[in-house]
Amino acid sequence: MTIDRREFLATSAAAVAAACHHAGEDKNKKKYKKAVKIGMVRIKGSILDKFKLLKELGFDGVELDSPSNLDVKEVLAARDKTGLEIPGVVDSVHWRASLSDPDPAMRAKGVDALKTALRDAKTYGGTSVLLVPAVVKKDVPYDVAYERSQAEIRKVLPLAEKLGIKIAIENVWNNFLVSPLETARYVDEFKSPMVAVHFDVGNVLRYGWPEHWIRILGRRIVKLDIKEYSLEIANNEGLRKGFRVELLEGDCDWPAVMKALRDIDYTGWGTAEIPGGGRERLQEIAQRMDRIFAS
Repeated sequence: MTIDRREFLATSAAAVAAACHHAGEDKNKKKYKKAVKIGMVRIKGSILDKFKLLKELGFDGVELDSPSNLDVKEVLAARDKTGLEIPGVVDSVHWRASLSDPDPAMRAKGVDALKTALRDAKTYGGTSVLLVPAVVKKDVPYDVAYERSQAEIRKVLPLAEKLGIKIAIENVWNNFLVSPLETARYVDEFKSPMVAVHFDVGNVLRYGWPEHWIRILGRRIVKLDIKEYSLEIANNEGLRKGFRVELLEGDCDWPAVMKALRDIDYTGWGTAEIPGGGRERLQEIAQRMDRIFAS
């Protein structure tokens, strides 16, 4: 099903208002905060200009990358002036400097980057760092990736505990932690509340159901990535093409996802990770996210 964008924008506000009113009457409904990745804000201007736009459109926060070339003082000034929160950062090198890389020097770069990300998250007032912990490939067997990545994360764990910043493992297409039971085991083996899960709803749809993962992972989930996936498009055009579908127009059963989140008492952040754009595009994303959270 395809929704005309103008029609969507014209009717969405009323639909969201009605849904939110209904949600307000239901004491079991939880409060969710919506954010985007900074790379989705595609307007010219400063960090302050981008933060102002997101705040005007009703977003509560924005996730940044780290390590990065951003000016910390500029970021903090924009945060304080707009009131836009920075709930966490995304490790920007976890794919190319993987903690499961066969080269010890490359793994060391990954460790250093993760430490920088933890410090930046603390400086920004965030609570977590999104981490892809390992990448399984021909020269990196599954069991080796498991052991190596845990060993490298344990080197960083004391800093995470000192700063009070969680290392949040994301489920991605890295041929690793492809089961919610195994993901729970991987996290629990650290025996630390500073290792948790940043759950990506859309990434699971290729081979499972996100509501199943949510109930199994439970309290381990500290952040959410919000994206959609179409199995039909994936089957006809290629696996990665499945992401080329708007929120609410793919195969994610959002009411089931939201019920699962309420069942585990999840409250907090949901961050869109989809193609962004300017004001109109970001407004549309905000409205679709509101509809998801109210479902």
